[in-house]
Amino acid sequence: MRKMAILAAASAFAVAVGVIGLTLGRSFTARETVATIAPVKAADPELVTGTVASRPIPTNAQPLAPPPQLAQPVEFLPPANRTGLSIHHDVAAAQGRACENPNALGVSRVVEIDTEGGPGFGFEQFKAYDFLRDHEVVLTFDDGPWPGNTSAVLKALADQCTKALFFPIGKHVTWHPEILKQVAEAGHTIGSHTWSHADLSKLTIDQAKEEFEKGASAVRAALGEPGASFFRFPGLRTPPEMVKYLGSRNIGIFSTDMDSLDFRIRKPEQVIVSVMSKLDKRGKGIVLLHDFQHPTSLALPELLARLKAGGYKIVQVKSKYPVKTLPEYDEAILKDFGGSTVSDRPTSSVVRTLSE
Repeated sequence: MRKMAILAAASAFAVAVGVIGLTLGRSFTARETVATIAPVKAADPELVTGTVASRPIPTNAQPLAPPPQLAQPVEFLPPANRTGLSIHHDVAAAQGRACENPNALGVSRVVEIDTEGGPGFGFEQFKAYDFLRDHEVVLTFDDGPWPGNTSAVLKALADQCTKALFFPIGKHVTWHPEILKQVAEAGHTIGSHTWSHADLSKLTIDQAKEEFEKGASAVRAALGEPGASFFRFPGLRTPPEMVKYLGSRNIGIFSTDMDSLDFRIRKPEQVIVSVMSKLDKRGKGIVLLHDFQHPTSLALPELLARLKAGGYKIVQVKSKYPVKTLPEYDEAILKDFGGSTVSDRPTSSVVRTLSE
C-alpha cells in the first residue's frame, strides 16, 4: 500500500508540472505573436500633394523596417530635386527610355516650317501665319542654358514626354555648352536669341547683325552642327532693318501669342496662373517662358499637368533647313569656347581633384 501511495503521488506531481509547462508555453507563444503583428507606425498621409506648393517629406517620416513575416511597406520617395545640383542624372535617365507615363501630355503634332524669306510667327507682332488649331500650344523657352533651371525644365518636359522650342543666349551657350547638348539630345528644337541679349533697336545695324550672327554661331559651336533657322528678338523689339536682314538670311522670326511675364514673377504658382489664364482666354497659342528663371523651372511640372487636364495639345515646330551660319563668325566664336583643339571632352573627364 505504501508503495502504491508513493507512485500515485509521483504521478500527480508529474501531471501538475505538465499543466504548468503547457500554460507557460501558451503564454510565451501569445506574447511572441503580438510582437510580430504590432503595426508599423504610419507616416503623415498628407506629405506629398503633387503641386508646386507640396511640402517636402521630413527625414523622420521614413517607415520602420518591417519584420520578415510582413509585406514590404509602400516606399516613400523624396520630392524632385529643386536645387539643380544633381538633377542632370535624372534628365539623362528620362531621355534614354521610352515614355513610361501612360497619361503623358506628349506631342500631338510636329510641324515643319519653311523659313525662306523670313516669315514671322506670334500674333503679338505677326499675324500672317496662324498654323495652330484650337487648344494647340507651342512651348518656347528663352535665355538659357542655365545650370539647375534648364535641367529642371528638361526633366519636367521628359516626364511628360513632350517637346519645346528653345532660344538660347550665345554667351550662356559658351559658358554651359554641355547643357545645350542635353537640350538637343532630348529632341527639342533650338533656335537662337542673340549673343548678349542686347536690345537690337538701340544698336547700329552692323552691331545688330553681329549680335544675331554670333548667337547663331555659338549654338553651332556647342552642338557641333547648326541649330534651327529660328530667332527671337530680345524684349520682342523688332527694328525694321533687322527684320529685313533676317528675311535675307531666311530666318524665321518667333514672337509670341502670350507672354507669361515669368521674368517679373517670383512665385511658381503665379507663373501657372499667368499662363493658364491667358491661354484659357485665347484658346491656343505660342507661349513665351524662360528656362533661365527659377520660378518657371519649379512651376513647369504643375503647368504641364494643368495643360493636360485642360485638354491642350503640344505642337513641336521644326525648321525645314538649319541656319546657315557665316564662317567668319564660326571661327571667331571658337575663341569664346577657349580655342579649337582636337579633344572635345568635358572638363570633368580631363581634370580631376586628387586632394584638397
